[in-house]
Amino acid sequence: MSSSSSERPPKVPPSTQEATDRPWLHLLLFVLTLGSTVYAGALWVNRTLYYEAQGDSLSLLFLTVPEGWVIDGFRYAIPLLGFLTVHEFGHYFAARHHRVKTSLPYYIPFPFNGIGNFGAVISIREAIPSTRTLFDIGVAGPLAGFVVALGVLLYGFSTLPPPEYLLDLPGHEMLKEHIRQHGTFPDSPPKPADGTFVLVVGQTPLYWLLSQGFANVPPMYEMYHYPVLFAGWLGLFFTALNLLPVGQLDGGHVLYALFGQTWHRRFAQAFVFLLLWSGGIGFMDEVQPALADMGAGWGVLSWPILVLLFYAYLYRPLGRRHKHIAAGAAGLLLGVMGAVAIGPALTQFGYTGWLVWTLLIIFLIRVEHPPVLHRTRLTPLRRGLGYLAIVIFLLCFSLRPLSVL
Repeated sequence: MSSSSSERPPKVPPSTQEATDRPWLHLLLFVLTLGSTVYAGALWVNRTLYYEAQGDSLSLLFLTVPEGWVIDGFRYAIPLLGFLTVHEFGHYFAARHHRVKTSLPYYIPFPFNGIGNFGAVISIREAIPSTRTLFDIGVAGPLAGFVVALGVLLYGFSTLPPPEYLLDLPGHEMLKEHIRQHGTFPDSPPKPADGTFVLVVGQTPLYWLLSQGFANVPPMYEMYHYPVLFAGWLGLFFTALNLLPVGQLDGGHVLYALFGQTWHRRFAQAFVFLLLWSGGIGFMDEVQPALADMGAGWGVLSWPILVLLFYAYLYRPLGRRHKHIAAGAAGLLLGVMGAVAIGPALTQFGYTGWLVWTLLIIFLIRVEHPPVLHRTRLTPLRRGLGYLAIVIFLLCFSLRPLSVL
C-alpha cells in the first residue's frame, strides 16, 4: 500500500474505449426516457382533464395531446433529465480524464414508477487503479449534478405562481375552497376524500433554507403540482441517494478515499443501522395496525416479525457472527420500541421504504467497499471536495423522504 503523493495510475490508450460504444443505443434510451418522464410529469401536475375539457391540444406526429399536458410534462422532464445527464457525464469525463474505460450514460425509461425513469448509469469497464482515481470519478457526478439541482430549485422558487394557480387544476376541492377564502395554503393538508390519499415529500435542510427567501412556496403535500420545483427536489433526493455512505455508491467512494477501509466499514454499518431503525419504525406504524385489524392478539406478532427481519438484514453486514447479529437486532428493537413509546417526536422519522433500500444495499451495492490496487494520498483540494460532498449529503438527505396521508 503506497502513500506517495506523486504516484499516478498507468495510462490506458483511449482507442479501445470508443470501439465498444454504441451511440445510437444511448440516444434511443435517452429519447425513450424523455418520453416516459414527460408522461410522468404531466400526470403529477394533473392538468390533462382540464385541458381536454378546454379543447387546447397539440398535434405530435400521429397523436393529438392536450397542450398543457405537454408543456407541464416538459417543464418537469427537462430539468430532471438535465440533472441526471450532468451527474452521469461528471462521472464520465472524470473517468476519461484518468483514461479509465467507461461507457456513455445508459438512461433507463420507465413511465409507471411515478418518476418516469430509473435514472441513468455508466459502466466502468476496468478496475479503478488508485484512490485518487476512485475519488475523482466518485465525487464528480454528485458535485456536478448538485449544481444543476440547486439552479433548478432557485429557478423554481423564483417563478412560483400565487396559490390561485391550483384553482385551474382538477380535484382538490377542499384545498381550493381554502385558497378562495384566504388566498393562502392551509397549514395542514385538507382531509382527503374517500378512496384518495395525500402524498407528502420530505423536507430537507437545503430545501427548507431556500424556501425561506421566497413567496408563494407550496406546502410539501402540494409541491408535486409544481413541475420545476418538484424536479429540483428530486435532484436533491437523487443526490442524497448517490451520496449514501455505503458500499460502492458515490458516497461510499468518497468515504473510502477520505478515511480508508476500516472507517468506511464503521460508518457504513452505522448508517445501515440508522436506515433499519427508521424502517423498523415505519414497519410498526404500518404493519402493526393491519395485523391488529385481523383480531385480538395479532398486533403483537409484529414485534417478533420485526426481530426476524433485523436478524436477516444484519446477517451479512456483521460477518455472519451470530452474537454480534443478535446484539445488533436487540439494539435496533429497543430503539424502535423507544421511538414508539416517545411518540411523534421520533416516529416522524419512520419510513418503511428504507427496508427496501437497505435490502438493495446489502445484496447488490454491498455495505463494505472493495480495496483499490494502489492506495494514494488525496491532495488537500480533493480532501476539501470530499468534505464538501459530505456537507451536500447532509443538506440534501431526508430520513423520511415520502409519506402518505
